[in-house]
Amino acid sequence: MLKATHLTLFLVFTFLFVNLASAQVKDTVLKPLDTTRAIPQKAVKIDSSSRRQDTAKVKYINPGKIAGRKAIFKSLIIPGWGQLYNNQLLRDKLNARGEKTGHFWQKTYTLGKVGLIYGGFTLLTISYIDNRNSYKIFLKEAQVRAFNRLETDPTKKQPVNPDLVRYGDTNVTEAQAIFKRNTQIVIFSYFAVYAVQVIDAYVAARLNFFNIDDSVALKVTPSLMSNPNSMYGFNTMPALKVSLRF
Repeated sequence: MLKATHLTLFLVFTFLFVNLASAQVKDTVLKPLDTTRAIPQKAVKIDSSSRRQDTAKVKYINPGKIAGRKAIFKSLIIPGWGQLYNNQLLRDKLNARGEKTGHFWQKTYTLGKVGLIYGGFTLLTISYIDNRNSYKIFLKEAQVRAFNRLETDPTKKQPVNPDLVRYGDTNVTEAQAIFKRNTQIVIFSYFAVYAVQVIDAYVAARLNFFNIDDSVALKVTPSLMSNPNSMYGFNTMPALKVSLRF
């Protein structure tokens, strides 16, 4: 009887143990562990050396453009400075080629342009002073004559300019307008000469770096061109053929 009781208890504990183990296995299969919560995630650092890097392209630098900007800047500050700067550029270019004969003529040409610039400014200044003085003389004469025409008291009338007695009132007014217009033209000419010397300095600076070698050629030859619409029955007509090789 005792053995039967022990056997019964053993079977009950065995049954309970098997059921507990089976339930644990099923719960593990149905509910997998959340590994994202259990294991902290670390930031993955990308190795930049492993990535393919594009080779940087070498930026093209135009020396003529840089020289042109410098020539403009110098000419804006002092008229003629850009021309002297271009002369220095050409001198360095000739020295690099080993040419010594072109220095004298290039220097003479540059100094000639600078002389023309300041000669033009000098002539314009003289013309401005002369026209301005003449304008003031005729303006004063016109004012005196206008005042004398309105003044009834002879004792209060102002004396006229003896050098302008031969001019009538209309001539005085016209001369005043002419000298005033000439003064305005001279002022405009100042700006024109100033702008021309800036443009000349820029163009010369760019041309110093303009490459012309044996690979560039321009050829103009006489030729014949077909003309189907000719009214005289000729299918060809003379023409010029221009060939550019570079």
